[in-house]
Amino acid sequence: MSAGPRARGTHNTRGILLMVFAMFGFAFVDAQTKILSQDLPVLQVTWARQFGMLVPVAVILWPRHGRRVFRTRHLGLQVLRGAMAVGSAFLFIAAVKFVPLADAVALTFVFPLIVTALSGVVLREHAGPRRWLAVFIGFAATMIIIRPGTGVLHPAAFLALGAAALFAARQLIARVISDTDDTATTFTYSAITGAVILTAAVPFVWVTPPTWPQAAMLAGLGLWAAAAEFAVIKAFESAPGAVVAPFHYTMIIWATAYGFLWFGDLPDQWTLIGTLILIASGLYALYRERPGEFRPNPPKQPSTPPPPPSSN
Repeated sequence: MSAGPRARGTHNTRGILLMVFAMFGFAFVDAQTKILSQDLPVLQVTWARQFGMLVPVAVILWPRHGRRVFRTRHLGLQVLRGAMAVGSAFLFIAAVKFVPLADAVALTFVFPLIVTALSGVVLREHAGPRRWLAVFIGFAATMIIIRPGTGVLHPAAFLALGAAALFAARQLIARVISDTDDTATTFTYSAITGAVILTAAVPFVWVTPPTWPQAAMLAGLGLWAAAAEFAVIKAFESAPGAVVAPFHYTMIIWATAYGFLWFGDLPDQWTLIGTLILIASGLYALYRERPGEFRPNPPKQPSTPPPPPSSN
């Protein structure tokens, strides 16, 4: 009898550690994109990052699922979601070219609140007053970070918000298609769509990296992103989504560390306050979205776990 809880605890710990490692990896990738985008086109850097998403498809999903991984009843929505993944990554990399890394990452934490706000419109899901209060508080926290009109942050900060909005839209599409298409299929189509779109476009903007270290960084960017994505997949396989999803917010720790060590940037006190409020609002939205996973008495029909989150 005692072996069961112990085994479950071990799985939860493994899932948490994998998620923390994934956020470390994504922050590392974002820091490299900030370096590369200073000398290379943003589109080219986005291509290098997103192309690596094909690695988990080739190494994990294709061997495990075979041709079934391509079966979908929502081809149009799958392609649209993949295009949104490209747009989200492009906007975020364009943002970090000008905005401190930790600030840009903090602004993307608004995405759970955008999901909550749009769910009632897109999915006809009811959002009660407490969830709407979390949305408004999160909006106020975003304004604390940006402080429009003060010149504290570069206007490119709004690109990070655009990236968060597209990421939220991707999550909503994933909900719509989750009844018929599994996570492996959704991830596969997103990876392939992104690779096709960016590979077709990148020759028009290609710039040869001016130094060998930059060339090596560009070549390894996709592999690091793929390793982080693989860790997210394994994290959600190891433990329930309610256990591992909150550790997405550890990314701000790594982003702050990279920002300080590589670029000499540290968030000011108002950015930290806004970030903490955003995290609290996002966790509350997650709590309200999945009450059965957080409360002692689960609902009679548990909801489908969310697809693994990505950086951008």
